[in-house]
Amino acid sequence: MRGSKAFSYPYILWLLLFTVVPLFIVIYFAFTNDAGEFTLDNFSYMSLYAVVFWRSFRLAVISTVICLILGYPLAYIMSRLKRKYQTIAMILIMLPMWMNFLLRTYAWLTILENNGLLNNFLSWLHLPEISIINTPAAVGLGMVYNYLPFMILPIYTSLTKTDPSLIEAAKDMGCSERQVFTRVIFPLSIPGVLSGIIMVFVPAVSTFVISKILGGGANMLVGDLIEMQFLGGAYNANMGAAISLVMMVIIMIFIWLTGKIDRNDEGEGSVLL
Repeated sequence: MRGSKAFSYPYILWLLLFTVVPLFIVIYFAFTNDAGEFTLDNFSYMSLYAVVFWRSFRLAVISTVICLILGYPLAYIMSRLKRKYQTIAMILIMLPMWMNFLLRTYAWLTILENNGLLNNFLSWLHLPEISIINTPAAVGLGMVYNYLPFMILPIYTSLTKTDPSLIEAAKDMGCSERQVFTRVIFPLSIPGVLSGIIMVFVPAVSTFVISKILGGGANMLVGDLIEMQFLGGAYNANMGAAISLVMMVIIMIFIWLTGKIDRNDEGEGSVLL
């Protein structure tokens, strides 16, 4: 027993060095100024970037909702396929993720730019061209494309774990196909839905690569703002740390709320026969 605990020591050391220590460094810089003195000015100045926060959360919420609308039907269809076809569908969904995230985003730049593949195709069809690049729509499209698999996979996992006997029991009790879905299948898949929402919303609200490439710098998000404080011309590590800390707290609250919803659903019973 004592020897088995020794296997956790490298993990604890790794956690301390690369999670706990950096977190305390961020907290220190967030509550100090350039002279190392305690201050709350870094947080008070954050109101100047309210528009950036609002844009980030709006795009993240919209992208998450679209991913849910697209991802749930796909996950449901996958879960009803034969096993070998489920494997093929899983490979098709995972295949783009084997490519570098940056390359996938640049591929969409080639498609959406004014002289890109999309407008060339519309011109070939004698249809009016569209100007979508460097707009919030392009950023949202990039988010949906990159994060959609993170919505599909947890929902698919929840659906495949559904006990078929529950569905059969619901049908034996006279439930229609719609009632089986609304009263049995969907309630049992809520943990997967909540996991997918977290896995999409968290990276979407903090992304900076997608907004920089597809937004052209004209649609700054919180991730871009943090990067600008540390690496851009307006270097201000204290402000960057304060913004990072606020985002960290907001994301932790969001995860806590979704976890609480999940626990409440389990406590009340998931199947509504």
